[in-house]
Amino acid sequence: MTTFQQLVSTLCLSLFFVSTTFAQLNQVDIETKSSGFKLRAVAEIGYVAVLKHRIQFSNSGTEIDYVKEGGQDNLYPVQRFSLEAQFNPKNTIILLYQPLRIESQALLERDLVIDELVFPQGTGVNFLYNFPFYRISYLREFLSNNDKYDFAFGLTVQIRNATIAFQSQDGTLFRRNADVGIVPTFKLRTRANLNERLYLELEADGIYAPVSYLNGSDSEVVGAILDASTRIGYQVTPSVNTFLNLRYLGGGAVGTSSNPTGPGDGYVKNWLHFLTVTTGFIYEF
Repeated sequence: MTTFQQLVSTLCLSLFFVSTTFAQLNQVDIETKSSGFKLRAVAEIGYVAVLKHRIQFSNSGTEIDYVKEGGQDNLYPVQRFSLEAQFNPKNTIILLYQPLRIESQALLERDLVIDELVFPQGTGVNFLYNFPFYRISYLREFLSNNDKYDFAFGLTVQIRNATIAFQSQDGTLFRRNADVGIVPTFKLRTRANLNERLYLELEADGIYAPVSYLNGSDSEVVGAILDASTRIGYQVTPSVNTFLNLRYLGGGAVGTSSNPTGPGDGYVKNWLHFLTVTTGFIYEF
C-alpha cells in the first residue's frame, strides 16, 4: 500500500469513527435541540518562542540543535484560526488551521551531515521549518447544566503538512524532507466562569503512541504530540469575546520509514518544544 493510500484510508476511518461516535451519542440531542445551534469564529495572533528543538536525518546524520546551531533563537509570528459549530449545549465540532513557518540562518560552527550530505564548518545555511497542520475535532460536554463550569472531552484528527529544508547560501548544498501525515489525538476543554464576563479556559490535544498503530503503516516510528493552552477571556458583548492565551506546543517522532526514497536511509528524529503567546477574539454568529 502506498503512502498516499495509507493516508486516505486512515483519514476515512478516522472521520468515520468520529462521525459514528457523534451520531450514536447525540441523535436524540440533535433532534430535540436543533434550535440551539451556534457558530463561532476564533482568531489568534502572537509569537512563538522555540524552547528546544533537535532534529536528525539518517542514522549517519548529525543531531542538530536548531536553537544553538540553526538560528531558531528569536521570536517568530504565529496565527491560528478555527470555526466551532455547537449543535446544542453538549456537542461541538471544531475545524482548525494552524500555519507554522520558521525561517532562520546560521553560520555553521561544525560539520553537519544531513541525509548523507556534509555541510562543512563555516558554511552559511538557510534553514526552513514549515509545519502547518489542520484539525477536525469533536467535543462532548458533560456539564451542560452547570452555569459556572464546563468540562468537555472528545477526539481530534490532525493532518500535518511538513516541509523541512537546508540550503547553503551559495546554493550548492541542499537537502529537503517533506511529509504529509495523519494523527488522531484525544481532546479536552474546561472552563470556569469567574463572573458574568471574565473566564478562564484550559484546552489540550495530545497522544503518545507508535505511529504504525495510529495510521496502519509499516514504519517503526514512535510519535507524540501535546498542544496545551491556558486562556483568560473577557466577554465584550454578547457576540464578541477577547482573550490572552499561553500555549505549549510540543512533540515529534523518532524511527525509520519502511519505504525510504532517498537520499538517506529513512531514519528521522525530530522533537520540539515551542511556547506561544497570543491574543485574539471570538465572534459568535
